[in-house]
Amino acid sequence: MTPTPKAASPKTTSRVRAARLEGRGWLNTGGARLDLESLRGKIVVLDFWTFCCINCLHVLDELRPLEAKYGDALVVVGVHSPKFEHERDPQALAAAVERYGVEHPVLDDPDLKTWDAYAARAWPTLVVLDPEGYVVSHMAGEGHLEALDRIVGDLVATHTAKGTLDPEGSPYVAAPPAETALRFPGKAIALPGGGVLVSDSARHRLVRLAPDLATVEAVIGTGERGRADGAAPEFNEPQGLVLLPADVAARAGYDLVVADTVNHLLRGVRLATGETVTVAGTGRQWRTDAGTDAALEVDLSSPWDLAWYDGEVIVAMAGIHQLWSFDPVAGTARVYAGTTVESLKDGPLDQVWMAQPSGLAADGERLWIADAETSALRYVEDGEMRTVVGQGLFDFGHVDGPAADALMQHPLGVAVLPDGRVAVADTYNGALRAYDPATGEVATLASGLAEPSDVLPLGDRVVVVESAAHRLTAPDLSEAAVAGQHHRVTRKRTRVAPGRLRLDVLFEPAAGQKLDHTFGSPVQVTVSADPPHLLAEGAGRTEDLGRDLVLADGVERGVLQVVAQAATCDADAEHPACHLTRQDWGVPVEVTGDGVSTLKLVLRS
Repeated sequence: MTPTPKAASPKTTSRVRAARLEGRGWLNTGGARLDLESLRGKIVVLDFWTFCCINCLHVLDELRPLEAKYGDALVVVGVHSPKFEHERDPQALAAAVERYGVEHPVLDDPDLKTWDAYAARAWPTLVVLDPEGYVVSHMAGEGHLEALDRIVGDLVATHTAKGTLDPEGSPYVAAPPAETALRFPGKAIALPGGGVLVSDSARHRLVRLAPDLATVEAVIGTGERGRADGAAPEFNEPQGLVLLPADVAARAGYDLVVADTVNHLLRGVRLATGETVTVAGTGRQWRTDAGTDAALEVDLSSPWDLAWYDGEVIVAMAGIHQLWSFDPVAGTARVYAGTTVESLKDGPLDQVWMAQPSGLAADGERLWIADAETSALRYVEDGEMRTVVGQGLFDFGHVDGPAADALMQHPLGVAVLPDGRVAVADTYNGALRAYDPATGEVATLASGLAEPSDVLPLGDRVVVVESAAHRLTAPDLSEAAVAGQHHRVTRKRTRVAPGRLRLDVLFEPAAGQKLDHTFGSPVQVTVSADPPHLLAEGAGRTEDLGRDLVLADGVERGVLQVVAQAATCDADAEHPACHLTRQDWGVPVEVTGDGVSTLKLVLRS
C-alpha cells in the first residue's frame, strides 16, 4: 500500500466477541451513530482504511461487487484510521468519502481507538463479523475478493438456516448530490488554441474549460462510471492527461492519452470528436509480470499521471510504486523505473524504490516526480533517480528552506515553471511550493488551497487544480514564510529481539487448489528494510517461505519490508485455472531485549 505496515493475521478459529465501534462520528448514516447492536443480524466487514493509501482505494473497488451481490445482508463499515495529519480533518474525510464514491457507513476514528481494539496494524485491514457479533476473519492488504466472497457466502447460508440473518434494511444513507461544475478535478493540461482540459475525476469525465477557467466548452464522457470506448466513452475516476506530439498523434490515431485510474487502463482520445479507444491495459489490476510488453496484454495498477519524456509516455503507476513507459506507435508498455518495493531509495532506475508516484512533469533533460507517500520531490536524469526533497515514508510536514531539510505532505502534482523552478502541488498542506534548482531552496508560493492536485503554467499565470474546492484557480504567488511543522507517523511497533530474527510467511492454498510447480518454485519472498542498514543479513529474494534475518547492531528501529507471492492452480480439473497470491507488508519494528525472535506473516489465498 502503501507506505504502511501490512502484516496479516490468520483467520480466527475461536469465537471472539467483536469490540465496540468507537470514534469521533459517522458519515453516510444520515446522522445516526451505529453500534454493534444496531448491526446485529448483518454480516459486517470492517474496512480499516486511510484515504491517502492506494491499496485502500483498491479495496474500496474490490468491495463494490460484494456489496452488490449480497445486498442488505452485508454491511461494509469503513473505519477511517488516518496516517497523515491532514487526514484527521473531518471535512477532509467527508470530501474523500464523496471523492471515492464510498457507498457505505464510515466511522471517523482519528485517535485509532477502534483500530487498536481490533489489533489492526496495516492499511488496509479487513475484519469480518458474523450476524451474532463474533469475529470470523481478520486479513490485511488487498486482493481478498475471492476469499471474502467464500466467507460471506458461507455466513449467508449458515445464518439463513439458523434464522439469525436479517437480509433487509441498510444503515447507509446517501449524501445529497452536489451542484458544482466540476467535482474533485484531478489533473489539467493546456490545449492548443487556448483553454484547458481537466479530468473531472469524481464525475468520470473530461471537461474542456475556456481560458477563464470556469466556462465549460465541451465534455468528453457520459459521466457514468464505466469503461466503454467509442463516441460516448465511459471512464472510472480518470486522472493524468498528456497530449502527444503532432507527428506521434498522426501515427497513433489519437491526440491525447488519459490515465483511467480505477479501470487500470490508458485510453486514447481524439480531441475533435471525443472518440475514445483503450490503448493499454487489460482492465485487470497488476499482480505479476505478464511476460509481454504488448500494451493491450499487460495489467496496469492505478495509473495516476502521465508525461511525454524521452520519446515515450511515462506513466506514474501509483498502485505498484513504479514508473512505466508506453509507446503509442509501437503499442508497447513496460516497466521504466522501480521494483514495486514501497519506500525511498535512489540510484539506477531498475533498483529505485518509490511510494505511490502521483505527479509527473518533464523539462527536457529531467523528469520530475511527486512521490506522494514519501512526501518527496524526485527526478530522473541520465538513467538514475535522485531525491531533492523527502525523508521517507513516515516523515512529513511543512518546512521551507534548504531542500535537504524541507518537508512536504503527500504532494500529488508537479510542473516546471518558465523560470526553471519546479512547482509542487503540496496536497495535504494545502499549498503551492517551489523548488529552485539554482539555489537548492524550497519556498511556499501560496497557502490555504483546498487539496491542490496539479499545477499548470498557463501564459503568465500559474494555475492550480484545487481539487477539494472543485475548481481551477490562479492564486497570488507572493512568497509567504511558513512556520516549520515536522510530523512523524506513529503507530505500535513490533518489538523484536536483537540479532537473529526468524521470518516465516504462512501460506496454505485455498480449498480446491494446489501449489503450481510448472515454472519452478511456486513461492517467492523478497525482504528489504528502511533504513537498509537495519538488516545485517537476510535481505534479497529467495524461493522459500521462511528464512533467518540478522538485525544490525546499533539500529534501534526501522521498517521491515516483505513481499511474498505464491502460485497455485486448481486441483483435479481438466483445464485448471492458475492463481497468484501476492502480499506486501511494511512492519515497523523496535529492537529491544524483551522482543520476539520470530516474526510470522500470513499470506492469504
